Amino acid sequence: MDFKKYRKQSIDIFHEALQAANPYKCVSEKLSLKNNRLQIDTKNYELESFKNIYVIAFGKASTEMALALEHSLGSFITDGIVVSNHDLAPEYKKLKYIRSSHPIPDEKSIKAAKKVVELLENSTKNDLVIFLISGGGSSMVALPSEGLSLHEKRNVTGILLKSGVDTYGLNTIRKHISQIKGGGLLKKALPSQVITLILSDVVGDKLDGIASGPTVPDETTFEECWKVIEALRLENRIPPQVILHLERGKLGEIPDTLKKQDFDHKKVQTVIVGNNLKSLVSAKKKAKKLGYNTLLLSSQMNGEAREVAKAVSSIAFEIEKYDLPIKKPACLIFGGETTVTVTGSGKGGRNTETALSFSMEIINHNVIGLFCGTDGIDGTTDAAGAICDGNTRIRARKMDVSAREHLTDNDSYHFFDYLGDLIITGSTGTNVMDLGIVLIP
Repeated sequence: MDFKKYRKQSIDIFHEALQAANPYKCVSEKLSLKNNRLQIDTKNYELESFKNIYVIAFGKASTEMALALEHSLGSFITDGIVVSNHDLAPEYKKLKYIRSSHPIPDEKSIKAAKKVVELLENSTKNDLVIFLISGGGSSMVALPSEGLSLHEKRNVTGILLKSGVDTYGLNTIRKHISQIKGGGLLKKALPSQVITLILSDVVGDKLDGIASGPTVPDETTFEECWKVIEALRLENRIPPQVILHLERGKLGEIPDTLKKQDFDHKKVQTVIVGNNLKSLVSAKKKAKKLGYNTLLLSSQMNGEAREVAKAVSSIAFEIEKYDLPIKKPACLIFGGETTVTVTGSGKGGRNTETALSFSMEIINHNVIGLFCGTDGIDGTTDAAGAICDGNTRIRARKMDVSAREHLTDNDSYHFFDYLGDLIITGSTGTNVMDLGIVLIP
């Protein structure tokens, strides 16, 4: 089989999914402004009734989210801050851009957080504060808990990222070693009226997990932090000051994060403007236009990347051989966020690792797989992910490139780099987790 045509189609489907997650579009679609009245879903705001309107945006998609809001509200905005990791940002009229860091927080993250807190300290009950939050915000706006240093916070994040922890576990601990996560920014914004518009990058769209939930109540506790640490056997690797802080929290010596009963919910509106499912539905429509029978498996796929690859390949084989559960030509679409337990010293991310594992399963099969992150960044690499087919491993063998050795060393990036099969989009300006597109022609 000549896979060239089908590879192009899978890439076209991926780009269609990216368009659905365009942050400017996602925000604009949720806003309606008529006669100085802002409507978001079923709630209305008389903009002239507020003394000040402040905007705070942070995350990978914040620059375009903020631009959409500024274009909608214009002169009603009093002041605002946009924080992201892009080298360049749009020219705003009322908003100030601060470049920060991801995925590991640094001094720029601290500076950004302090600027945000400073702006919120000026807000009063007569003001409106609008937050625009997207994935990556946890590291871009960071302010460690009292008694903890940035180095300790960064060390913990690095250890967790390499441990195979899922996003929920990572954010549970992040929230409890931070002054602003886990509802911390909402505390500082109240008693102003508060709106939060969110582009979700968390499996199941759990609000308290997106950017570590800085403007929503947090269900996690210090007790759960310990469960994460013990499950991953990290007790002796976490810095002593962090362990002490979490122990004090567990004993009730430190207040826990913001809970539902701690504030007036009439003062707060939180809306998801875009998510993984929205992108998957768009991908499904594109695949149908291309003539495929489509099956949307899930927007909540998680687990070890290698195991996900095996599970999805088994479904592809069932379709290939028996036309079940759908007939050929078929397209399987799924999203979510897998994990990788790093034991090797190679370079890669969860999407390239999924692709490498998948390529090993589908050797000599008429199957194509594309696995990419919607933010254009897989792990700490410059690739969004990779594409593979039933001939990938055979091509690699002819080049004396071992798929198994690269997988063992967690070196999926270099495997696909050798083959020219990395998908490099550059920063997409959005982030709604990962997408998997599998074609069975």
